[in-house]
Amino acid sequence: MRITSLLFCFLISLQVQAVTQITDFATLGLADWEEESFAGQSSYNLVKYGERTVLKAESNNSASGLILKKPVDLLKTPYIQWDWLTTAKLPGLNEQTKSGDDYVARVYVVIDGGFAVWSSKCLSYVWSSNQAQGTVWNNAFIGDRVKMLAVRGKQANINQWYQEKRNVYQDLIEQFGDKGSEQKNLKAYRYIDVIAIMTDTDNSAGNAQSYYGDISFSAQ
Repeated sequence: MRITSLLFCFLISLQVQAVTQITDFATLGLADWEEESFAGQSSYNLVKYGERTVLKAESNNSASGLILKKPVDLLKTPYIQWDWLTTAKLPGLNEQTKSGDDYVARVYVVIDGGFAVWSSKCLSYVWSSNQAQGTVWNNAFIGDRVKMLAVRGKQANINQWYQEKRNVYQDLIEQFGDKGSEQKNLKAYRYIDVIAIMTDTDNSAGNAQSYYGDISFSAQ
C-alpha cells in the first residue's frame, strides 16, 4: 500500500510539473517580452480586471505586437491555454483579404526556420469579427506558411471572457501536413520558438480594445 501511494504521488507530481507558464502578469509583468511594430503602435498595458492582472490591448489604426522568444517542448506540453475578452468587433471586414487582415485579438505560436524562412511555420489563433468559429485560411500577406484559425468567430459575444485550449502539436500536423511517421512529426513539430500577442486595425483604419489573461502550456 505504501509503495502504491508513493507511486501515485509521484505520478501526480509529474502532472503538476508538466506546465510551462508563459506569462504571469501579476508577478512578472511583461519581462522578456519585446514589442514589434508593423504600422504604428498598438498599446499594451497591464491593468486590474476584477481581482486579477491582465493585459489590455488597444489599437487605433495600428499594428504592433508583443513577442516572446521562448522554446516550448510540445512533446511534454502540447496544449496552449489562455483566456480573452474584446469590447467590440470590426464590422464589414473580409479577413481573408489584405484589406481586411485585422483582428481584435490573436495569439501566435511560431516555428522559426531561421535563415531557411521557407521552413518557418505559424499558427495564428484569432478572434475573428466576421468569419465563423472554426474557419481556417491562409494569411492574406504571407500565404500558407501562416495559418489563421478562428478560435472565436462572429457569433462570439463582446464583453465576455472566453477560455481557450488548443493542442498545438495536433494543429500543426493538421494544418501543415503529416510528415509520414511519428518520428518525422516529432522532428518537424516538437518545438515552437516564439509566442506572440497582437491586436491590430491598420488595414481597416479601425479601433479595437481587448484583454488577454495569462498564457500557459500543459500536458493535458
